[in-house]
Amino acid sequence: MTLEKAKKLLAVQADFGGFYNANGAKLILAEVQREHGQAAVDALILELELERIFGFAPGTKFDGSLLVKSKFG
Repeated sequence: MTLEKAKKLLAVQADFGGFYNANGAKLILAEVQREHGQAAVDALILELELERIFGFAPGTKFDGSLLVKSKFG
């Protein structure tokens, strides 16, 4: 997945907010992490304000599970 595509998908998730969209965002970030690394994930979290919306902090490792800590669980 390109970073531009990931940004567009994450923007949709962020617009809706909520628990299910947080899980969708986690899965997208896990793929970004696998393909582009932690720096790309951190940049997207900051650019799209995912810390404010979902509670995702820069430096969080996303592995594709739904158990990564956020303000939604």
